[in-house]
Amino acid sequence: MPQTQPTPLSIRSRLRGAVYGLLVGDALGVPYEFSNAAELPELRLIEMAPPDGFRRAHPGVPAGTWSDDGAQALHLLKVLLDGDHALESRFADGLQSWHSSGELTPDGRVFDIGIQTQEALANLRRGVPPSQSGPCEERNNGNGSLMRVLPAALLPAADDRVLIDRARRQSLPTHGHPRSLLACALATLVSARLLRGLSFVEALDGAQEHLEENTSESERFELRILLNGRFDPLSGSGYVVDCLWSSVAAVLRTRNFEDCVRCAIGFGNDTDTTACVAGGWAGLLYGEQGIPLRWREQLQGKPLVEPLLDRLLAAWE
Repeated sequence: MPQTQPTPLSIRSRLRGAVYGLLVGDALGVPYEFSNAAELPELRLIEMAPPDGFRRAHPGVPAGTWSDDGAQALHLLKVLLDGDHALESRFADGLQSWHSSGELTPDGRVFDIGIQTQEALANLRRGVPPSQSGPCEERNNGNGSLMRVLPAALLPAADDRVLIDRARRQSLPTHGHPRSLLACALATLVSARLLRGLSFVEALDGAQEHLEENTSESERFELRILLNGRFDPLSGSGYVVDCLWSSVAAVLRTRNFEDCVRCAIGFGNDTDTTACVAGGWAGLLYGEQGIPLRWREQLQGKPLVEPLLDRLLAAWE
């Protein structure tokens, strides 16, 4: 479906929409995780609480609870609000606080942590530096750093180089492969352009063009794999390339927030993360008021979010 230029929105609405869009998408997708597309309810029936008869994932988790995706994104936002210095180390400390004590989770409980992230946290506990703790073999390209990268685009930056640097550095503690670093960079450049009011197509085209012109020779092969992922079948899987393009498809195929995150969930499998990434972009496109009020009201943990949003908005004043 062709995209139209979004209605002009205030930066306040876009920033709040981005953060709440990410959290709402994550929370909405939690009950449907691990189901393939054929096993899901009709898209119109997808709500925070699944319809009767659907065997939900994480049955002990209250409806409206964000998962590791949202918690890690909030930790990244908290770190970036204090500046970009020592980003890897300070963010690694935040991840360890989240894992050990449930910091920035709605109820102090950690669930749905990825295998690769667990391995990275074990490396950190053994004293591996945060810039090297993220597994970096080709098989280590899960979506665990892509899901949380949105705040890298939400703080003022002098230019695209700063945005890319943030995106890559926040990935390193858990996901060190160049493919993951490039996926985070691409998503961040898209988000920053949406924040400036570009349409999604304009944002995506501009982000791709920038990476194609500025990626080092050593990473051009990986960039081509990433960009060619758009031609692969979409399944909403935990693979970083599929997650990126499934999220892109959810935005491009829809015209409002509600349809976007439902579409993302409709791909199945890693539903919370696909809806988290797509929901952050949709929040930037349609603003806070574009997120259905019922979902905003059902979201748990909002008192944790508002102080961070106050600081984020102040950074733009």
